This record gives sequence, structure tokens and C-alpha cells, in this order.
Amino acid sequence: QVQLVESGGGLVKPGGSLRLSCAASRSFFRINTMGWYRQAPGKQRELVADITRGGSTNYADSVKGRFTISRDNAKNTVYLQMNSLKPEDTAVYYCNAEVVNLVPAWGQGTQVTVSS
Repeated sequence: QVQLVESGGGLVKPGGSLRLSCAASRSFFRINTMGWYRQAPGKQRELVADITRGGSTNYADSVKGRFTISRDNAKNTVYLQMNSLKPEDTAVYYCNAEVVNLVPAWGQGTQVTVSS
């Protein structure tokens, strides 16, 4: 079983920045693609960005040019740098990891609120 723990959420003003981190336990398991999802009140969870073990990235159109996903394979950690934040970015952000021979893992979520 892999456990994911997110951190870095908070309250920021429009135009501000936040950096989210997600660390996976049990580093002896091989983790493939990792990603960030978000869920706003009354809406379905959606993909924000993901990244393969080799570093290939994918972003939702709504965050392209503003968010950057990265990872440190040695630490089994994925990051999401969020710049130029907008009120519509407000949501609970969840980390996800594809683990070889295991059911995909999810973090507990971290709240991001963008408000003036």
C-alpha cells in the first residue's frame, strides 16, 4: 500500500502563487505516472496536470502557461507550481500516483483558495 501526503495549500490573493508537494511512502514500490487533480464545490474531480516517470507532462487547458508540474523520482515526490492564480482555481487539490502492481493511490487533498 502506497500512502500519498499533500502539502502547500492555502489562501492567496488573485495573481499570487503556491507550490504544492506530494510525497509517496514506501519508495520500494515503482511509481509510474503521477498527477494533480482538483475538485471544486458541486463539480466533478478533474485532471489538472500529470507527469510520467520520464518527465513527459500534460496540462488542462485552463492552467497551461500558469502551472508547472515536476517530480523527483529519487524522493517519490511530485510538485505543482501554481502562478497567476485565479479565483476559479479554488478547489481541493488531490495527488494521484500509478503504482506498479497496485491500485492507483490518492492523497487526502489540500485546499487551495484564491480570493481578494
